[in-house]
Amino acid sequence: MKIAEAFDMLAGPDTDVEFIAYDGSKGGRIGSDVRLEVRSPRAIAALLGAPGQLGLARAYVTGDLEVSGDLYTAFDRLATAAGREVSVGEKARLARGFAPFFLRKPPPPPEEVQHSGSKHSWRRDAQVISHHYDVSNRFYEWVLGSTMAYTCAVFPNADATLEQAQEEKFDLVCRKLGLEPGMRVLDVGCGWGGFAMHAAQHYGVDVIAVTLSEQQARWGQQAVRDAGLEGQIDIRHSDYRAVTETGFDRVASIGLTEHIGKKNYPDYFSFLRGKLVDGGRLLNHCITRTDPTERTYTRNGFINRYVFPDGELVHVGVLVDAMERQHLEVQHEENLRVHYALTLGHWLANLEAHWEQAVAEVGLRKARVWRLYLAASKWGFARNRIQLHQVLATRTSPAGDNGMPLRLSLER
Repeated sequence: MKIAEAFDMLAGPDTDVEFIAYDGSKGGRIGSDVRLEVRSPRAIAALLGAPGQLGLARAYVTGDLEVSGDLYTAFDRLATAAGREVSVGEKARLARGFAPFFLRKPPPPPEEVQHSGSKHSWRRDAQVISHHYDVSNRFYEWVLGSTMAYTCAVFPNADATLEQAQEEKFDLVCRKLGLEPGMRVLDVGCGWGGFAMHAAQHYGVDVIAVTLSEQQARWGQQAVRDAGLEGQIDIRHSDYRAVTETGFDRVASIGLTEHIGKKNYPDYFSFLRGKLVDGGRLLNHCITRTDPTERTYTRNGFINRYVFPDGELVHVGVLVDAMERQHLEVQHEENLRVHYALTLGHWLANLEAHWEQAVAEVGLRKARVWRLYLAASKWGFARNRIQLHQVLATRTSPAGDNGMPLRLSLER
């Protein structure tokens, strides 16, 4: 069986993707603006050795599988084709034709990570965070832009720049938290310190900010010094669980809950509640699953093996329930899914614009991991496979005082 014949059998002959294989066969729609090229037998062995997204990722990262044209468009068209029913007879032909490849399973590329130790222990959490965030600050500057914000931006209008949208996200969090001069704020999972600096500069608050990434902490500490904000911001290279201070007026958790693990939510939200004064507010900003029946953790998924080891996504209802069970009263909830698709589009465009520099900085395989990750994530948010929710909650006093106004105003 020719390889392109198998592609047409699995995807359907009408799929708007040109398919080319190393055996000279061609399939799909010849002349399409998206082309999928299988360059070596290793690609077939990788696909069969780890069916699904992991095998595809291995073949793409090593360069044995190439995509020409827009990667997001390729995802969209191939995802539609993946729903085609394959008959029992077709499956039998495929099994006979490709049986020899099952014995040639190639080793995974070195960019694929499997960490040892107890999941979500302090030591392992430090390892997995370092794997993703301690890539290169220069690389992140190229991808994320000047704000160095690695979470969903909020676009005030469709024509806003990425920098304007990230500044709007910082300010939206400040408005939801109701920041006022002199307040004490705890920022867990602070990244490069963008939110902490915005809150200190524009709202006059004092911030303790923590990150497990040494490179993030070093970059953020220098940015704080350059801005003359040492008296207001303390950025620490630390596990959030090492923060001993209490009595905070506000807590911001922006993009950290994904790394915590569902079974640890009770301890996590109890810890954050314990940091707040009565009437204090918590803003939790987190990627979630759209389908509540999906598994929250996919051990052999591309994201867990290459991007966010130990990452776990739940449905927003699980998140809200976990917060309420720790006596955090939910006051406001907002889904920013569409904004994240736009954000990822900007990051992907930034990566493509700095492609040669990125390859020189982190290596070709790592750069291909990022291209695949950003395009796949954009597709997931755009097609409502995953969402981004901001949940605002309060530590309501025993007497029922939540410190909130009668109606929450989000106007600038």
